[in-house]
Amino acid sequence: MLGYNSDMNVAFELPAAQAEMLRQEADRLGITPSELARAAVADLLTNRDEEFRAAAERVLRKNEELYRRLA
Repeated sequence: MLGYNSDMNVAFELPAAQAEMLRQEADRLGITPSELARAAVADLLTNRDEEFRAAAERVLRKNEELYRRLA
């Protein structure tokens, strides 16, 4: 990607109730709210890749015989 730094800073506003929940959970875990938010985003992105890969593998296995016959 030309002209883009590989790191990204993201800023957004949370409703007060969600911000408080984020602070409480971060306190419980002994980390900052920013660290918790970063970990949550990383987890979301990682799990989506794994879920897609698992779904694709299921479809490929399910249709393996069909693909073999069409080849």
